Amino acid sequence: MDFTAADTYLRNARDRHLEHLMAFLRIPSVSALPAHQRDIADAAAWLADRLRDSGAPDVRLLPTAGNPVVYGHWHVGDGRPTVLIYGHYDVQPVDPVAEWESPPFEPAIRDGCVFARGATDDKGALYIALAGLDAVRELAGTPAVNLKFLFEGEEEIGSPHLQSFIHEQRERLRADLTVSADGSMWDAETPSISIGNRGLAAMQIDVRGARTDLHSGSYGGAVPNPIHALAALLAGMHDPHGRVSVRGFYDAVRTPTSSERQQIAQVPFDEEALRVQLGVRALPGEPEYTPLERTWIRPTLEVNGVWGGFQGDGIKTVLPAEAHAKITCRLVPDQDPDQVIGAIRQHVHHHTPAGVETSLTPFEGKARPYLMPPDHPALAAAARALRDVYGRDPIWVRTGGTLPVADLVKSELGTWLVFFAFGELDNRAHAPNEFLRLQSFDRGARAYVRLFEELGKLDARTLPVT
Repeated sequence: MDFTAADTYLRNARDRHLEHLMAFLRIPSVSALPAHQRDIADAAAWLADRLRDSGAPDVRLLPTAGNPVVYGHWHVGDGRPTVLIYGHYDVQPVDPVAEWESPPFEPAIRDGCVFARGATDDKGALYIALAGLDAVRELAGTPAVNLKFLFEGEEEIGSPHLQSFIHEQRERLRADLTVSADGSMWDAETPSISIGNRGLAAMQIDVRGARTDLHSGSYGGAVPNPIHALAALLAGMHDPHGRVSVRGFYDAVRTPTSSERQQIAQVPFDEEALRVQLGVRALPGEPEYTPLERTWIRPTLEVNGVWGGFQGDGIKTVLPAEAHAKITCRLVPDQDPDQVIGAIRQHVHHHTPAGVETSLTPFEGKARPYLMPPDHPALAAAARALRDVYGRDPIWVRTGGTLPVADLVKSELGTWLVFFAFGELDNRAHAPNEFLRLQSFDRGARAYVRLFEELGKLDARTLPVT
């Protein structure tokens, strides 16, 4: 593959590729809102057509119990590695709409960026892979590897049907490696390769007291208050240093090695700059770990929402009958979501204050943590591709969030997943004014051309399996 010619092609095709991306971004494919179900279907159909245009000869929409999967297959040779490309075409809701500087589904280019919902997560990042494939098709005819494509429409709601889909379609999806077009780079000038992400367990705690709300003057002090009980339960889940106090929570946590901590210490992270940027007075947490280690290699238990009693303006002297909290835990190797949920359930049971009843209900969307062997040859191939485009070696990072597909392809297909996604941490994903730098769009397409070529040099017979 002539990379200089490919870069020239991508420069000349840039306006056309951006027009395609803008059309993709105009489709309000919000998976969380039933009113956008038709838009989900339109986005899937649009993406299938675009994948065909990029050269994939076998493209189809495959049903799930929820939103369809866009599947593609491009077989070029029996002896070559087969790579499964993952991404998602659904997007987050746009609230609060008033904070958008331009309408979220009317993409706008300003200051060298394209602004729209999904610009970076994940429509823009997904389309970058197709732009790179388009250049490969135009200049080489076929890629250097066999390619399969799995583009789902439910990632933003926790991929509830992805596991069953991958399990049912595991023979169709069989590959030697998975590459994720969902993720990000460390910053606009620093390429990075993420070797792992945290898992997820989510649940709701409900506390019930009297049969109905009561007059706080007539009953206060004699009848248990569910909000007080819930506050005590939640406060008891951490010690004063931020360590989780739930018995058994850390039982399976893998102790980070000195080399892992040294690798994280090499990341150009400015703790004080982050504190100022976020507008907080301190970054508290387990004192023996740095803030970056806490968000990458340590588990968390976070209270995401609490409610109960009177919420309106002014005062209402009520003793509420119930109180509720939503909790999510980010998990690290080798924690299991079910075990963590069970430990928290036992904690709630044993520490429920007198006079109230509690229940814990897990949510769907559980995910195990993921950590890739740092010596996997595909990581070295990805590093070479990034080095050629950015002019510097990538840094090794982790992802504090959760991408369920990483562990799913590991457990169901036996393949490791390499994150190869463009855009940066400051792109306001999930927030108003989400954007993608056009510089990152250009670099990403060039990098994918090189990644396909580098992966084609690998021997499928020697690639590690999970």
